[in-house]
Amino acid sequence: MIRGGEIVKGTCLLQKGQPFLVVEREFHNPGKGTAIARVKMKSIKDGSVLSLTIPTQQEVEDAEVDLKTCQYQYADQDSYHFMDNENYDQYEVAVQEMPDKKFYLQEGESYELTIWEGKVIDIRVPYKVVFTVAESENYVKGDTVSGATKPVTTETGLTVRVPLFIKQGEKILVNTETNEYVERVNG
Repeated sequence: MIRGGEIVKGTCLLQKGQPFLVVEREFHNPGKGTAIARVKMKSIKDGSVLSLTIPTQQEVEDAEVDLKTCQYQYADQDSYHFMDNENYDQYEVAVQEMPDKKFYLQEGESYELTIWEGKVIDIRVPYKVVFTVAESENYVKGDTVSGATKPVTTETGLTVRVPLFIKQGEKILVNTETNEYVERVNG
């Protein structure tokens, strides 16, 4: 149990029988009465959003989640396969539970797994990831309208709109929350 006044961004709370991650927290002291914490949470399991107003002295149930840094090994038709970097335990995550994650997972890279009640419920990918452009159409010189873009496909199958000067084989930095091109990466 955790008091409303001790809740901070990143805390996991148990609501409606499932874990929610606190994404925003605002402390409010009205002058008269009790101070409150306004909390906006996102479900780790299904992404739904929940807002609560909790008196700072009231206790709420916090979710007991483990965060483990694991190396992504490979994927087969049914599962993503990870290995714990510390004790070499193996974790399998069903592809059907997180189908959109396949575009961000790169073999040999480490990711943080959120584990609740012995089951992986989330794979945290970095905010920005470097990808190699696997497929790209060439453009003709003179096609340069200000801000013109084209679609490219990365080595993981992710389609991103990039400026016309990006070529096949180049590395690009992509924002994983919006799937938007950030910049070209040299080297």
